[in-house]
Amino acid sequence: MINLLIAMCETRIGDCGDFMKVFKMPQMDKSEYDMLVKEEHICRIAFKGESHPYIAPFLYIFDGKFMYFLSTKYGKKLQHFRRNPFVTVEVEKYTPDLSNFAFVAIPGRLEEVQDPEIKNAVRKKFVEMIERKSLSSNVLSALGYSPDEPIDSLLTEERNSVWKLAGVNSGEILGLKHSDGATVSMNA
Repeated sequence: MINLLIAMCETRIGDCGDFMKVFKMPQMDKSEYDMLVKEEHICRIAFKGESHPYIAPFLYIFDGKFMYFLSTKYGKKLQHFRRNPFVTVEVEKYTPDLSNFAFVAIPGRLEEVQDPEIKNAVRKKFVEMIERKSLSSNVLSALGYSPDEPIDSLLTEERNSVWKLAGVNSGEILGLKHSDGATVSMNA
């Protein structure tokens, strides 16, 4: 309860002299948002669109330093990436009733990985993640493959590009959280 009181502040509204209590969500520290990124596997990437941001969902893996993505070689996301690789990646986690939630927004620059060894290692990690999390074979369709194909097709055919998030300045990362205070697992 004290944390909630500490997180509240008074803000003056306009010139009317009225005051309103505003709740500010607690920020996550680096270890918390690193853990969130490590545990999850779905994110949204916000690209600079033509007239407004373009947001696309992606599967990702995190090696402790970089986030990696597999992108199909077609679509608007590819056009936006080529025009401007500066993006914000958002990862979130929440309980079904939203009593506990956390999210992190990570600004950075997408780079296409060219090194064949790194690309192969990333693809292997994607296969491991898909198997470890028991994801449906339908997820292959988001990566440029048919759900009827074996998952190992990710390793033998390059129907997608490997991107990594680079140029991240930790001072620009925003991670926020809220918990109802109960020790409820967010593994819903």
